[in-house]
Amino acid sequence: MTERSMRDRMLAGELYIADDPELARDMERAAALSHRLNTMDPTDAAARRAVLTDLLGAFGPDSEIRPPFRCDYGYQTFIGARTFANYGLMCLDVARITIGDDVQMGPNVQLLTPTHPVAAGPRRDKWEAARPITIGDNVWLGGGVIVLPGVTIGDNTVVGAGAVVTRDLPPNVVAVGNPARIIREVEQ
Repeated sequence: MTERSMRDRMLAGELYIADDPELARDMERAAALSHRLNTMDPTDAAARRAVLTDLLGAFGPDSEIRPPFRCDYGYQTFIGARTFANYGLMCLDVARITIGDDVQMGPNVQLLTPTHPVAAGPRRDKWEAARPITIGDNVWLGGGVIVLPGVTIGDNTVVGAGAVVTRDLPPNVVAVGNPARIIREVEQ
């Protein structure tokens, strides 16, 4: 029986070591494509779309990400149709990040899938893992929202600027604060 690669362990949601050479090559590819995106002519929408289509796992029609944009791997981020991300989106996509259709994201939104052991020894030995993030359709994430590992945000939900989403949010609610808490339902 052959030992599984660190990439296979990462993709399975298991503990892995991030500075593995195969994963380092994947990160270098994402860094090069992100750099190209972040330094290209801002008026060349077709070129930006081409880079994002190459970088991401999926990039839906009529979606837009305003540079700068950062990600770990790119191939773990899937974006639906007609989604807009303002300046400074960060997707630490160690686990899959799924962003639905018609999502709006303010500037400096962070989608963070990595987790690290609390125990000192494994953390010192550079082990980490990740949990996926899912953003439903027609969600609005205000500026500076941080979404933590393993969180799902339901369709039509609004998350206020600066909120830290530490646990799942159901569809059709407004949530604010740190940690994010539901304050009301979304008007239909």
